[in-house]
Amino acid sequence: MIDLFSPRLLGYATGAHHDAALVSASLEMAAATRGGQVNGVIFHSNRGSEYCSAAYSSLCARLGVVQSMGRVGSALDNAAAESFHTTIKVEYVHRCRFATRTEARLKIATWITGFYNTRRRHSAAGGLPPVEFERIISKARAETYQEAESA
Repeated sequence: MIDLFSPRLLGYATGAHHDAALVSASLEMAAATRGGQVNGVIFHSNRGSEYCSAAYSSLCARLGVVQSMGRVGSALDNAAAESFHTTIKVEYVHRCRFATRTEARLKIATWITGFYNTRRRHSAAGGLPPVEFERIISKARAETYQEAESA
């Protein structure tokens, strides 16, 4: 689950099967990362059965997340997710050997939280890491709000 504004990876999960439970776990993590404040957020995906499932749709409804889906057969409609998958494979996964799935999960999570979101520079974030970009924008918004309140 990528926030296209920052572009911070907010939620992720790995598993033996790509199913509704897996994508639901990613969405729940993304919601937790944002402190549960996701009402009205638009989540865009492809039309895979996991995203079209009743279980996933129900979770989106419960969280107030609006589902958006790309056109059938158009990978470009979900280019941000496809780009991230390429990045993690090229920059990390293909350079490592993992003895177990558990090791892979832990090391990939560490790469995401310790590098991708916090140190890797992104052109979409003005050359800043996503967490830093969000901090700067949040500070600027708070200052603007305080100025408007005092005026």
